[in-house]
Amino acid sequence: MIDELHVQDVALIHDATIKPAEGLTVLTGETGAGKSALLSAIKLLTGERADSSAVREGSEGLSVEGRLYLKGGDPDGCVVSRTVGADGRGRAHVDGRVASVRELAQGVGSSIDLCGQHEHQRLMRTQTHVELLDGWAGESVRMVRETYLQALAARGEAAAEVARLQELGRAVDSKVGDAQFVLDRIDEVRPQEGEYEELEERLPKAEHAEALLRAAATTHDALTGDEGVTDMLSAVVQGLRDAGTYDQTLSALADAVESSLIDLEDTASELRSYQDGIEVDEEALASMQLRMSQLQGLMRSYGPRMQEVFERRAEARELVGVARDGGERLCHAQQELERCEAALSEAAAALDRTRTAAAPKLAEAINEQLALLEMGTAQIEVSLERRPRSQWGREGPSTVELLYRPAAGLTARPLRRIASGGEISRVMLACKVVLGAADDAQTLVFDEVDAGVGGSAAVALAQVLARLAQTHQVIVVTHVAQVAVMGDRHYLVSKTAGDVPETTIREISGDERVREVARMLSGDETEASLAHAREMLEMAR
Repeated sequence: MIDELHVQDVALIHDATIKPAEGLTVLTGETGAGKSALLSAIKLLTGERADSSAVREGSEGLSVEGRLYLKGGDPDGCVVSRTVGADGRGRAHVDGRVASVRELAQGVGSSIDLCGQHEHQRLMRTQTHVELLDGWAGESVRMVRETYLQALAARGEAAAEVARLQELGRAVDSKVGDAQFVLDRIDEVRPQEGEYEELEERLPKAEHAEALLRAAATTHDALTGDEGVTDMLSAVVQGLRDAGTYDQTLSALADAVESSLIDLEDTASELRSYQDGIEVDEEALASMQLRMSQLQGLMRSYGPRMQEVFERRAEARELVGVARDGGERLCHAQQELERCEAALSEAAAALDRTRTAAAPKLAEAINEQLALLEMGTAQIEVSLERRPRSQWGREGPSTVELLYRPAAGLTARPLRRIASGGEISRVMLACKVVLGAADDAQTLVFDEVDAGVGGSAAVALAQVLARLAQTHQVIVVTHVAQVAVMGDRHYLVSKTAGDVPETTIREISGDERVREVARMLSGDETEASLAHAREMLEMAR
């Protein structure tokens, strides 16, 4: 939802700010006043491309900044900005950090739907129709689709396993001899996980056991032998304590020396334990050296690390296994693929049945809205067409597409091929009302959705927009008074004359709004049009 929008130097707009209502916001003004410039600014925040042609004449660049509350985003909202220089270079920011245009499209673009005449919209893209149908159908299709997706993934894994075994089988004849040699050589040594690392730690100690024993014994004797360090320190401590009876400073020093003496005695004890743990075993040493040599030999051939040795053994074992089982594993894999294929076909059929049941109900709901919009006998149909098996994907086994029948006696055609801007706008509006919460968009921006509409149809359209504004934030550019009076907020777009014309946008209310509605009704402010405007605004409250 757009909380506030600030626009600078976009087309004819020099500086403008709007704060759309949570419900329905209307923008009115004379033709050519610059309402489209505001829509262009919103497009920039949704990640659409921009160039220097959008920059106001004489300006160094344009700037658009909006405070937005996005679905699933920060509850305190976020600030999104877009700048484009006169040289065409632009930058985007989200909460002060640099962002990509793609990030804007995925974040803001999914929250704001620009529903303008002849514009590329999500509703016009066939690939979104299946999502709209599923979203409208809700829980009835969700579990069925999840089962289909699981079956699709399982079938993909099974197919990959068959392909892998087939490729492995093709390599058997030429590589099985080498694989058997590798397997025999490695299995002859029988390396164990972690064995090499353990030998790396133990072998140096075993090879230098005598030197380690001498170093420990020499140090132990120096500490605890006759006239050793501990004996001397004991004498020092005693001397300091005797003298400490006359000076407490020496007593404190005696404590310090005694503490060091205790540490040395602990060290001497550890050295004794270390000596007891060292064994000079020539036979064990030779065994470890031989084992290390064997492992290093494997690493030279198949390494350079033991991990590569184990991986090479696994590859060789599998290749030899394929050669020995005579294709048994491939047969099992193919059987599993057939089972997965059957499960996928069943899940696909269930998904199609569920969607087929929901499709006419969705079409009926949309057609009810078309009737309210006084579209005559025009109708929407929801078509499901089974794809070839090779084209099944995450969206399902069938293509879902909205078709439009302009009149009862005419052929239904794809929605995207509607030529009339007015038809596009009203069909789109009907779909938006029906889809409601199923649509991810929080803000709907309509550009002259009322094109070619008047009389009772205009009243009906205004009522539909008001109902849509109960579930969405709706911003409408309109030339129809019946729509304008329904707005929770009303902004007047006007253009000042001059060498470089300037578009201004300001909120109006009270008498000023009455005068604008009167102008929309009759083109001027007569007593009759003013009275009519007041009556319409009063009835709309």
